[in-house]
Formats: sequence, structure tokens, C-alpha cells
Amino acid sequence: MLDHCSISHKGGIVLWSRSFTPAASQSAASAASPVNSLIREALIEGRTAEDKYEKDGYAVKWSFVNDLELIFVVAYQRILQLTYVDELLAALKTLFVKLFEPFLATFVASLHAVNGAKSVAAAGTAAASWNFAQAFHNWDNVFDKLLRGLEDKASQSRRNRLSHPTPRIVEGPSPPSDDLSTIPTESVAVVVDEEQIARNVHSLKNRLRGRGGRAGRRGSGRADPGSGDSLPGSDTDTQSKRKAKAKVQRKWGDEAPSESDMASLDYSYEKVDSARPGTSHDVSALVDKSSLGVRNEEGLYEVKDWEFSSSGRSTDDVIAEVLKGAPQSAKPTSTSGSLGALGSIFARLTGSKVLTEQDLKPVLEAMKQHLMKKNVAKEISEKVCEGVGESLVGKKVGGFQTTNAAVRLALSNAITRILTPKTSTDLLLSIRTKLSSPLPSTQQRMPYSIVFVGVNGVGKSTNLSKVCFWLIQNGLRVLIAACDTFRSGAVEQLRVHVRNLSMLGVNGATDSKSRVELYERGYGKDAAGIAKEAISYAKDNGFDVVLVDTAGRMQDNEPLMRALAKLVATNSPDKIIFVGEALVGNEAVDQLTKFDRALRDFSASSGGKERGIDGMLVTKWDTVDDKVGAALSMTYVTGQPIIFVGCGQTYTDLRQLRVSNVVQAILSD
Repeated sequence: MLDHCSISHKGGIVLWSRSFTPAASQSAASAASPVNSLIREALIEGRTAEDKYEKDGYAVKWSFVNDLELIFVVAYQRILQLTYVDELLAALKTLFVKLFEPFLATFVASLHAVNGAKSVAAAGTAAASWNFAQAFHNWDNVFDKLLRGLEDKASQSRRNRLSHPTPRIVEGPSPPSDDLSTIPTESVAVVVDEEQIARNVHSLKNRLRGRGGRAGRRGSGRADPGSGDSLPGSDTDTQSKRKAKAKVQRKWGDEAPSESDMASLDYSYEKVDSARPGTSHDVSALVDKSSLGVRNEEGLYEVKDWEFSSSGRSTDDVIAEVLKGAPQSAKPTSTSGSLGALGSIFARLTGSKVLTEQDLKPVLEAMKQHLMKKNVAKEISEKVCEGVGESLVGKKVGGFQTTNAAVRLALSNAITRILTPKTSTDLLLSIRTKLSSPLPSTQQRMPYSIVFVGVNGVGKSTNLSKVCFWLIQNGLRVLIAACDTFRSGAVEQLRVHVRNLSMLGVNGATDSKSRVELYERGYGKDAAGIAKEAISYAKDNGFDVVLVDTAGRMQDNEPLMRALAKLVATNSPDKIIFVGEALVGNEAVDQLTKFDRALRDFSASSGGKERGIDGMLVTKWDTVDDKVGAALSMTYVTGQPIIFVGCGQTYTDLRQLRVSNVVQAILSD
């Protein structure tokens, strides 16, 4: 059963709606309704190619009529799995447009005339003057008849499936065998009845029972009668050979290293500071002066913006040249399967006409191939192109220039909407707001905590230290919590970073050891407990920010994801930043989807608040040139912003992303 159905104009005017339950009626009128959430989180962000949208137990599907600027929306409870929703949406579009097209065309034209006058108040007044109830007075009966017919059809289909079940199809006519050589190379699909299944199960049990008996006799430590004490190739023989071939200690030189040799090779933190206090370190290699950020008017240190500078043209110029098929450089460019082919394709779409799916199909395919070459995940490329196609189907174009303008606007708007963050990316503002908020005199201020998560080997510790340098430059005291208690050398790596950052100091000062400290409890301990102790230590000792370094883990490893969710649920960090590589394509979608889903599920099941990823830090950005599609994939999957990108090996190699720069890089040929 449906919960809600509505027909709206893209400008936000509801032409007709129907709610089928009191709860759905109240929800549809509230700001938290699934339809409003759909508009905010899917349509505005350019996720129009999604199959459906799910929110608060509801599943929402939608469809467009672009020439009349209409949106058809159907919402139902996710658990119901209604099969006729797609058919209902298609029938709604066809019937509604067929019955009321003259009225709708006049209504849309009047809105365009008012919008041309740039008067919002006049637009609202003009919309209110239209009597939709009178115009669509017979639509309720048509809708009820349509819905009743589809529901009856679905019920009949369900009854037919129950009365005539499909026979089970299994592979292979032969009974199970533990001998791989007996498996046929070409299996034939046959229908197996219950008796045959029972015989197969009985045969398999007999084989396993016989094998288990032999295994039990071997495992009991007693040899078979007449077998002898130790047969060649047996377990006893193998153990004796191992004992006979004991490993001999390897010598690396003619003589063992002396104490002085060992001291010269010891670069640990304690040796540098205590045994050789006069030793000086060259810290100039740790900072790239050309990559240093700038101080703004308020005296705050800001990291540089990443700039795509392969050409000195603006984004609009690049898009226009690509769509016209103009050469991008002195070397010839291939047009097969790339965005450069769009110019020749659209050259055929001249004259006044309405764009159809068949007209746009080759263009969208060329666009998809271009996005994939830019390292955008295949699934995301398809959805972006589908969204662009949906916004263009039914559009009336007149002449080559109009077509170019329509495609240029649709393509750039789609990518820009996806990349534009819906939350603030100003991390420093969030920190200062929390630290400056008023507190009761009896309450002690908590530090701002940030947890860095991600898969193995992406550079979490290195980029955590870059963020730490940026915070130190802004006069904040930072405590780094070493919660990677699994990887060998993880604590020592952070110890070296803390030593280097202490020597760099603020604006080159060398007396700022109190600005950054490391909180560590060794290896093999509970990461959630260490993080909690670190935050408590930071609160008692006046630290402003706690940066929590976690162990890398694959998104499919459920025990490790549960442990990470426990850390999040126990400590309630202010930010959870996912650290990912710019080199990944399709893998970015899988990593982020499963990481975010696992964090939300396991943190809620651990008794805490449901928490997902709050932002991303993309590493190795300097290795991809203009193939920056990972930014589009990651933002599309999570809806969260990219806060920083790492682009080098020094502490200053941290950049901020501007949407226009990323769009320019993605659309460049």
C-alpha cells in the first residue's frame, strides 16, 4: 500500500497530492517528510539518477517531465517492496500530461513570464491565483481507478506465483563427490525432486562419516594396524625432519656490531634528546616554503587552494571548446569515446526540436567514457550521465548554439551540485566555536576531537601530522592519540612526527614542545579505551584539539569495523574524517559505502548515537594530475565534503578544494 503520492512543479509548487495514512499525511506536511528530504538530499544535490531514495523507513521513487517541469513522487514503507511503483509512475506521467497538457503549458509559461520579471513575490502571487483543485477535479477518480487496477494486477500475479511455484533448478545431475576430478566440465540443468535430494544428502553424509573416521584415527595418535611406527610423508616423519633442520642464526658481517655501531644506528626519540642533546636536526626539509599557506586578515593560517593550471582558461571556456570539438592543445585529440565527440554529435541536432532519449544516448555514452577516464567510478559516471539525460529529455532546442548552451549548463550544473558541500568545510571555525562557547562554572571544557579512519596504507598518520601542523600554526595545542595498537611501528611513526612538529613550532619557533604531545599506551591495547584516556588527559591539561589515529582496516572486516564503531560510540568525536586515496576509481564507492554503513550500524548497536563519516581527506592528490574523479565519486556516495587533499611529503603539503577548480579539471580534455 502506498503512503504518499504527489505531483509538483520544479519551482516547489505542489499541484496535487494524496496521503493514504494519517501518519503519512502529518509527515508530508512536516519539514521531516520523506518528500522534503528527497528534494534536499537527492534532487538539489543532483542525485536524480538513483533508483530510489530511502529515509526514516520510507522508500521514495520519482520521475520527471522536463518540458512541463513536473516531478512525480511516490512514497511507501520500505519493508513492503511494492512491485508496481515503476509502472504507476509511468502511467501517472502519461495520463496526467495527456489530460491536462494545455492547462499545464499555460501555467508553466505564466511562471516563466513572472520569473523573467525577477519578482519572487509576484511569482508566489501568480501561483496562488491558480485554482488547481478545480483544474484537476476529475483527477482523483482517474488516479483511484489506476491505482486499484495496478494493485489488483499485483495481487493476482502474487497468487499465481503461490499456486504455481517455479521448480527448483540445480546444477549437475550427479550426486555430491569429494573427488574434484569427477566434476563434469559442462553441467546440465535438471529438475531434482525431493527423493533425489534426499539420496544426495544421504550419500554425502556417508562420505563425510567415513572421512571423519579416518581423520579421527589419524588424530588419535595411534597408527593403523600394520602401518609401522612412522611412514614416509606422515606427520611424525615431517616433525622429525623439522627438528633435524633447525634454523641457523644468520650473520650479516664478519664480526658482531659493537656498541658504538649500534649507537650510530639508533635514531629513536629518547637517544636524540637525552644521549646526544647537542645534536642538531635540519628541519628545513620538513617544510616546503613554496607550499606554505597565508595569514588572513584575522591572523589565521590558511592552507593554499589546489589549482588546476594545465591551461589558463576558465571553466566555461573549457566546456565550450570541448562541446564544440575544438582542439585542446597542439597535439591532436581522439574523439572516439571521449567528450570531444560531443561537438560533432550535437552538430546534427540543429533546428528547432525536442530532445529525446535516442538523440541523447550517444552523447551520454561519450560523456560517461570521458568521466571514467578522469577516474570517476563507473557506477557514478552512469548515474551522473543519467541525471544529465533526465534533465534534457523533453527540452526544446532551436539551433546549434542553443543545444550547446543546454548541454553545457546541464553538465556543469550536475557536477557542481554534487561537489558543492551541504555542510561547512571550515574546520577551524568549528573548533573555535566549540572552544569559545560559554560553559557553567562547574563544568570543564572538553577538547575538540577528530578521528581519522580509512583502509590500510592510504596515509592516515602522515596526513594527520599535516593537519596537526596547520592547527599548531593557528596557535592551538594539539594532543595526538596513538590508537593504532596493531601495526608495528605505528606509535614510533607518530613519535617522530611529534618530535619534528615540536622542533618546527609556530612560525619557525623552536620552543613550542608544549604545543603538541603524543599520548600512547603501547601495542595490543583497546583503542577505544586509549582514545577515552587521551581525551580526558587533554581536558585536564588544557589541550584544544585531540587527533585520534586509528589502525587501517578493510571495509569488509566486520570485527575491526565493530571495534572502530566502539571507539566512535564510546568517545563521541566531533569529526570523523575518512582518509582515502585519489588513485582509486571503482574501489572508492565500495570503500566509502561500506565504511559509512558499518559505522552507522555498529555505532548505533553499541548503545551510542548513529554516526557516519563527516568529511574526507584525499591523499596522493599530486599523483593524478587532472584525473580527479575520485573527488566526484566520494562526494556523490557520502554527500559529505572533502575537507583537505594531501599533495606531497612535507607538513605544508595540504590543500583545500574549490568546486570550480575540480569541475575545470574533470571537464578538461
